[in-house]
Amino acid sequence: MSYTIAFISLGCAKNLVNTEQMMALCRDAGFVVTGQPEGADVAVLNTCGFIDAAKSEAIENILELGQMKEEGKLGKLLVAGCLSQRYPEDILRELPEVDGLLGTGSYTDVVHAIHSLMEGDQPTFFGDIHSTLDDGPRMVTTPPYTAYLKIAEGCSNGCAFCIIPKLRGRYRSRSMGSVLAEAKALAESGVRELVVIAQDITRYGWDKKDGTSLAGLLRELCKLPFRWIRLHYLYPEAVTDELIEVIAAESKILHYLDIPIQHCNDRILKAMNRRGTKAEIVELLDKLRRAIPDVVIRTSLICGLPGETQEEFEELCEFLTEQRLQRAGVFPFSPEEGTRAAQLPDQVDADVALHRTELLVELQSRIMDEYNEQRLGTVMEVLCEGFDEEEGCYVGRTYADSMDIDGHVYFTAAGRLQPGEFVPVLITGTQDGDLTGEIDE
Repeated sequence: MSYTIAFISLGCAKNLVNTEQMMALCRDAGFVVTGQPEGADVAVLNTCGFIDAAKSEAIENILELGQMKEEGKLGKLLVAGCLSQRYPEDILRELPEVDGLLGTGSYTDVVHAIHSLMEGDQPTFFGDIHSTLDDGPRMVTTPPYTAYLKIAEGCSNGCAFCIIPKLRGRYRSRSMGSVLAEAKALAESGVRELVVIAQDITRYGWDKKDGTSLAGLLRELCKLPFRWIRLHYLYPEAVTDELIEVIAAESKILHYLDIPIQHCNDRILKAMNRRGTKAEIVELLDKLRRAIPDVVIRTSLICGLPGETQEEFEELCEFLTEQRLQRAGVFPFSPEEGTRAAQLPDQVDADVALHRTELLVELQSRIMDEYNEQRLGTVMEVLCEGFDEEEGCYVGRTYADSMDIDGHVYFTAAGRLQPGEFVPVLITGTQDGDLTGEIDE
């Protein structure tokens, strides 16, 4: 029997790929797949459970979908992903709106779970999180010119503040053959911007111990007809000289590197169980800028780790001021149960951590504005994403702007443009963190 299945994906791009895999499985089973829960037989909510904000968002969605069920606008609710993996008993006990659960090791059980739901059962599938199937078809939901390519699952880095290894399992690379086959299919479908993702792409292939590496994979990806290849996330201690050489030499690889450093103080880095020191981070940044002069670096920073002193926070501010990292996501420490950092002494008051975060965000905003001002008068290649009716002009992104994370370029054009076109834009202004311009004729 055919059912209508609605999918809602929360959290990161890696989670979105899992959602797209579940959608393909349902499509191939003969179900009607939609993004609109109203009127659906089953809504599948793929959740994030990483930090408090993500958990709150997931619960809000569960309650909203539960209200739709109560009003007769939705049949069943199946909750998948990290929140399910982390709190299965709590969800079933405290959220009666939920009819079934899929853990992060059971995405491929989605069709079985839906049949079970429709037969009146309460399925709870929790497969081995260390051996999930990461190949297989996807229903790509991003715009047709952009797609994610997940090259590995899980994480073995063991950062003290992070729960992901307990939710996603140990690090395991996909085979290069399967990655390249998927990439080729994406290219043939018209994808122009490929975003290479994993919890840590720099360690791709290390677990295979057969010579497979990110540098080798990138060389092969560059042989495919993509225009842009974007990289998320590179861990600083694992960035090799060979990798830097490949990024610098291959014109398709964007000079935009997402390198989460989290902090710069050596004591805090050690408490975070991060590998490397401030001196080594600075050395890497210097090396990258020498090899790739126009590199744009995005990072992630945490304020208020237990024991962080005012002096250590000020050191982080000074580091950001000196290094002028153009993009940064700044977060207050979240004491996640089950992590080592949550058990550390000298917990920083939540209001203090939030205040430090706000100060760092303000500092980062000034650095970003400075970067944008330096773009004035230059011509930049822009990936057109369509016409923005509200702004009355076209909108797109440069190499320095990753999808759903960074800013945009709003620009005028005499002719008609299609989403997915690459055009030269003369940058003429800045606007609340974005750029404005006009087609360079």
